[in-house]
Amino acid sequence: MRIRIVDAFTDRPFAGNPAGVLLFGPEGFPDDERLQRIAAEVNLSETAFAHPLPDAAEADWALRWFTPTTEVDMCGHATLATAHVLHTTGTATGTVRFAARCGALVTTAAEDGSITLDFPTSSLTPVAVPEGLADALGARPLGVHDTSGHLGDLLVELADEKTVRALAPDLRALTGRSRRGVIVTAPAEDPARGYDFVSRGFFPNAGIDEDPVTGSAHTALAPFWSARLGRTELTGLQGGARQGLVRVSLRGERTLLTGDAVTVIDGELLVQD
Repeated sequence: MRIRIVDAFTDRPFAGNPAGVLLFGPEGFPDDERLQRIAAEVNLSETAFAHPLPDAAEADWALRWFTPTTEVDMCGHATLATAHVLHTTGTATGTVRFAARCGALVTTAAEDGSITLDFPTSSLTPVAVPEGLADALGARPLGVHDTSGHLGDLLVELADEKTVRALAPDLRALTGRSRRGVIVTAPAEDPARGYDFVSRGFFPNAGIDEDPVTGSAHTALAPFWSARLGRTELTGLQGGARQGLVRVSLRGERTLLTGDAVTVIDGELLVQD
């Protein structure tokens, strides 16, 4: 079985967020334990598994995502990686509809190779700064929002880009702060550099210390920064050592996420049983 490693939300290798991608046949997925073992072996923040659906189905492919320790409800970069594999291998063209735990997801490939994801917008609820959060982050939050629905993150606004980049949080102390993780964000120091805001994502609850570029997080970052900057078309830069760009377009209850991807490894999964 072919297994590919794709760097998502970047146009060059060894940047962005790497994801594993495995495509199964129409017979469907193997058992959950098998999928989890593969994801643990790949040991990236997410591994995506997909199989084609019958022509009469409401979607073209079924799609699931696993971290090294658990299955997740929604993942942007591994969806982008999967769509990239489908298009670059000639398996699909144009628009691909996925059936996933978070509902129907649609991806559309452009002539320049970029791919746009159509995801549900996450709602934001202001909450009081949780006790101990500042100490866990090593920075003082300016505000905190809870994200409902399929995310389950805390969205934390920090003072500036420099603070976000320098962050070295106590990951153990962040565990249990939310259902999934903590997203930190701040405005871009210089929007002339090609992005409007920065972010980083820490998800120890899901077995991920830091996710380099979290597409799903931008379904919350888009409405957050749109309200502050007065625009619905924005670009976010996410990451610490590895970084990537996510172009977002807020469309009410849906958020469009656009990015590039590069396949860096194309190999074979030898153990099948």
